[in-house]
Amino acid sequence: MGVHGVKAVFFDLDNTLVDTAAAGRRAIEEVLPSSPCSSCVLQVINALQSKHHYGEGEARVICDKVQAKLLKECHDPAKMCITDLRISHWEEAIQETIGGEANRNLAAECYFLWKRTRLQNLTLAEDTRGMLTELRKGVRLLLLTNGDKQTQREKIEACACQPYFDAIVVGGEQKEEKPAPSIFHYCCNLLGVQPAECVMVGDSLDTDIQGGLNAGLKATVWLNKAMTTPGDISPVPHYIISSILDLPAVLQKMEHKVNSKLGADHVDGSS
Repeated sequence: MGVHGVKAVFFDLDNTLVDTAAAGRRAIEEVLPSSPCSSCVLQVINALQSKHHYGEGEARVICDKVQAKLLKECHDPAKMCITDLRISHWEEAIQETIGGEANRNLAAECYFLWKRTRLQNLTLAEDTRGMLTELRKGVRLLLLTNGDKQTQREKIEACACQPYFDAIVVGGEQKEEKPAPSIFHYCCNLLGVQPAECVMVGDSLDTDIQGGLNAGLKATVWLNKAMTTPGDISPVPHYIISSILDLPAVLQKMEHKVNSKLGADHVDGSS
């Protein structure tokens, strides 16, 4: 499909194309004693129960603490690599729950199990693959994601989304991340298009939508799965969808608006 005036669509990755939050929750659950006991899960369960005599309640508190730390995480790659930071989350959570001396080895074991499980749970849904394939017949597609370069590249490889995009840009590899206009303009230059010919699609108002507005893109599309939108949201996106699969309908609506305007201009010119 082609859309008048739209030559490229930029997509966010986390919680837009792939459900990173759900994958992280599943990974956390799989380090708990109540989880299905795959071989890698058993290693952590044995470490928490056999080596250190942790009960199920203690293990759950540790995992809850790690989840909270991940949500508040602020990473500066110039100061610490992401692996060391996240091992520290587990190390701190274990120490805060159990007390005593820090156990870096156990923390690393827990982290690598969590990471491996999360990547295994990251998938690009079949219907999303189909939508991207159809869209790419008419417009160029670019994946634009913030985050640590190692972490994001691992996610991209895990969900095997590379074949669906003309270009992939990771914020951690650039001077600035979303919502800075510079990274959007870099994406435009990469594809040989103008900002006014591009649409940004993402779940974050602060980075995806604000960034698209900052860069002067043609339109921003906010993915709001909850669809419980307050009346005073800011920044204000051009369009709101509850599923990524609703995007083609939005692009068709944009095309219809352009066609209607062109028809009106033609009538005015004739008169």
